Amino acid sequence: MQHTIVALVENKPGVLNRVASLFRRRGFNIDSLTVGRTEQPEISRMTIVVDTDETSAERLISYLYKLVNVIQVHDLSKVPTVNRDLAMIKINANDENRTHIMQLVDVFRARIVDVSNNSFIIEITGDEEKIEGFIDVLRPWGIIEMVRTGIVSMARGAAPLYPNGKNGNGYHQETRAGFNLPLASQPYRGA
Repeated sequence: MQHTIVALVENKPGVLNRVASLFRRRGFNIDSLTVGRTEQPEISRMTIVVDTDETSAERLISYLYKLVNVIQVHDLSKVPTVNRDLAMIKINANDENRTHIMQLVDVFRARIVDVSNNSFIIEITGDEEKIEGFIDVLRPWGIIEMVRTGIVSMARGAAPLYPNGKNGNGYHQETRAGFNLPLASQPYRGA
């Protein structure tokens, strides 16, 4: 079963390497990994998709908590979520197929972001199944190049993912100007 694990980490050099090394050392294959800053510039959010059983996912979460720079971890596979992936696809486009490709772009609610004499670059955002379907439909026209961002995921509803003010590492937070910012006086508990 695929598990979507979200980890809040310190936005510092080397954190991504530590997390990826943990997966490598423990023998987990990462299907998708995205990292970006949150509304708090000193904190990054990692969305990691792994194909593993429930016991191994729980073990993986406990391993992540042992990393010093990890603030909070959740398995979003157990809650309703919104998942998105972005792909940019460069496709052959000539006078004969341009109109047909543009119709496909409209049907899939994608966007053409660049046009040249011989090609289009198309941007599509959605869940994995939508993007895979679009790629399958475009393949006969000649895909030149493609890049995907990986899955980002957010729990549905108004409540934040980390509402309790405390994380799994025992690291306490206080609210300052509407943001949960870590207190410098509280050290991380971890290996």
